[in-house]
Amino acid sequence: YEELSTAFIATPSITDGSAYFQTKLYTGQTTGFSPTFDGNSDLAPDWLWFKRRDAASDHFIFDKVRGATKALKINSSAQETTLSASMTAFGTDGFTLGDGGSSNDINGIAGATYVAWGWSAGNDAGSTNSAGTTTSTVSVNQTSGFSIAKYVGNATSGATIGHGLGAVPSVVITKMMNATENGYMQHVSTGPTKGIAMATTASYTGSYFWNNTAPTSSVFSLGNHVLNNGSGNTIISYCFAEIPGYSSIGSYEGNGSADGTFVYTGFRPSFLLVKNIDAVESWQIRDSKRDPFNVSKEILYPDTSGAEATSGGGQFGDLLSNGFKWRGTDGGNNSAA
Repeated sequence: YEELSTAFIATPSITDGSAYFQTKLYTGQTTGFSPTFDGNSDLAPDWLWFKRRDAASDHFIFDKVRGATKALKINSSAQETTLSASMTAFGTDGFTLGDGGSSNDINGIAGATYVAWGWSAGNDAGSTNSAGTTTSTVSVNQTSGFSIAKYVGNATSGATIGHGLGAVPSVVITKMMNATENGYMQHVSTGPTKGIAMATTASYTGSYFWNNTAPTSSVFSLGNHVLNNGSGNTIISYCFAEIPGYSSIGSYEGNGSADGTFVYTGFRPSFLLVKNIDAVESWQIRDSKRDPFNVSKEILYPDTSGAEATSGGGQFGDLLSNGFKWRGTDGGNNSAA
């Protein structure tokens, strides 16, 4: 036997997760300004996800591959729009916001409260990837297991898209840029026959999503449907491979008890995205910035524009040093599902 000691715990490949992901809370102003991340490391974001907290507002996303001011909405089927007064530049440790104007709600409301989540990819606008049958433009960070891939659909079953990770992605999210369609997620726990809609509470089964073919370390596969492979449509994808000690992607069974399910991740979660895949329930996002202390109760819902909800006891949870634990019987996170 050995004594109990942290010396016997393997050192993770990422010792400071803030170099690759951070959450920023800020207050709206009537003029442009540049919020700065405040983690242990500087973070040059390649993907930014914004949500106003204190009132109804869309979930806006921006990435370096598409470019600043190019907005998509996670909670909507709307196509990409250019919002010149929105997120105007990606910084070396943050981002720059315009004055908001009248067409978006990322900064334009003085005194409003906002959250921005930022991920680091390749710190560039991407380069050509020819690993798939369809050429893609990819910005990738293999260390953190995250890539952004843009491609043009061809309506061909079995088309493949290079993602650049060098590892099998556990999550692939695709969203059309130039046509109206919801974003869809392929998740390792539901497999390549299922597409989980980001803008609704539903999931769908069909080979038209991913051609019933699991991703590989170099490509993910597509069916022939317009939602992520329509002929001539431009599509953006966000791909995540699990990195032990930094990211955890999987599934669990809720127990329907106030002494709820504990889910092991191996680290304290900074960002937690959950969806009941057995029932019509909203997605839920929690993070350790909005709830720095337990219990965790501040929830945002990616499939709606609704304001941040302060949960009742049925939705309480704890973000722990090595995972998370539920303390209620809410259908969205801990029903018997």
